[in-house]
Amino acid sequence: MQSNPASIMTIERFIQNQQEQFPQASGQFTLMLQDMAMAGKLIARETIRAGITDVLGETDTENVHGERQKRLDILADRIIYQMNSNSGRVVAMASEEHADLLDVTAKKGNSRYILLYDPMDGSSNIDVNVGVGTIFSIHRQYTHSEHVTMDDVLQSGTRLVAAGYIIYGSSTMMVYTTGMGVHGFTLDPTIGEFLLSHENIQIPEKPAYYSANHGSYYEWTEGVQRAINWLQGDSDDSPNLSLRYTGTFVGDFHRNLLKGGVYLYPHSQLGGEYPNGKIRLTYEAQALGFIAEQAGGYASDGVGNVLTVEPHDLHQRTPIFIGNRNLVERIEQFIQEDDTDWLEKFKNYRRK
Repeated sequence: MQSNPASIMTIERFIQNQQEQFPQASGQFTLMLQDMAMAGKLIARETIRAGITDVLGETDTENVHGERQKRLDILADRIIYQMNSNSGRVVAMASEEHADLLDVTAKKGNSRYILLYDPMDGSSNIDVNVGVGTIFSIHRQYTHSEHVTMDDVLQSGTRLVAAGYIIYGSSTMMVYTTGMGVHGFTLDPTIGEFLLSHENIQIPEKPAYYSANHGSYYEWTEGVQRAINWLQGDSDDSPNLSLRYTGTFVGDFHRNLLKGGVYLYPHSQLGGEYPNGKIRLTYEAQALGFIAEQAGGYASDGVGNVLTVEPHDLHQRTPIFIGNRNLVERIEQFIQEDDTDWLEKFKNYRRK
């Protein structure tokens, strides 16, 4: 980041400058993005003090996925909900932590946006001080119904109007796109502002890393195993990438976005724990897939572009392969050559 004061750009000013390109804009969308930035500041305040405040450890409750909730999961979820539920800008909200849509207070005829979010991605890493993050995406209500419908919520990623994430690590960064490039802002804790640090991010053409949980190698299908072997360097045209994996989707994605590479969370063998993948389509895959595409990359579920999938369930799972386009397309090729039985079953699940 440049130190010249003339070059300082806050996230609020940057978003406002983008809004000025649309004279007909009401400003509601701009304020919604600013609300998410404020939520990120509040969550960051808690994460950096996690070891000395009562936000570490598990609770005695489970979320809709049967996962034991961490205290920081619940806190982050509550912060995002409170920042948005009464703003009058959101007509519907859904969180990975809840089975159903959340209650919101909407101003009739004024609100039209739908917010989907994973409040704390990588929460299993909270207690060991490894980076975690928040993922969010925004749709626009497209039906003419007086009240929001599930059709409005379960839209494909091709209809997203914005997506972003906030990563809490050695520094706190907010990265987002509204379909006009990908931009990153680093939180300066001394002034409490997100400042533009990474403008118009593009995934480097030469990849450096791949990210996958090798402990699950023998649970993966033959096509995925071949893809992993190829990424490591088992043939003349292999990219010979280094392995980096933390178990926080947004953290591994962020590294590969800036350094080049591919993240894999594949489907398991038929009958395995996650035959249709583990990553949540609406809360995680759509958002990061949109960001990857805007940065020149690509996100696939092994069949095709994950953004084109029409969700049929709020908590639908999906395999994900995301990063440099040429790497993901080659992985698709391995899967489509070797995993024909799985592909047929997954295509049926995909279009339910």
